[in-house]
Amino acid sequence: MTDKTTIIVQSGDMDKLYSALIVSNGSLSMGMDVSLYFTFWGLLRLKKGALEKGPLSKMNFFGLGRLLMTMRMKKNKVASLERLMADFKELGGRIIACEMTMDIMGLKRSDLREELIDEYGAVGTYVQEARNSNITLLI
Repeated sequence: MTDKTTIIVQSGDMDKLYSALIVSNGSLSMGMDVSLYFTFWGLLRLKKGALEKGPLSKMNFFGLGRLLMTMRMKKNKVASLERLMADFKELGGRIIACEMTMDIMGLKRSDLREELIDEYGAVGTYVQEARNSNITLLI
């Protein structure tokens, strides 16, 4: 087993995506390998033009909560989701898109930001990633 983290990104909520990317980038900066397995609503955040959009998991209030959280993040000098994703890729993180979810949700590869995706896979791909990881999270 290597120093590896695998995270299932199941939620498309802004705060949960922040959590996944912050933990991932921290793990990468400590020399670990990291794979993010995007599935269900998390996968929708990889659609073209969708990364910075999406509600908070709590207190969204028709988008006002997301706006307030975005302002708080800027005030505390937390990078944007787009910047965190760019850092993740620059540090060598891998993104796996769930093909079963793509089929269920009617998504085509051309709907997604293909430059971010390293592999298209299914449950077996995730299981193999998790088997080779010493940390596995579901967000």
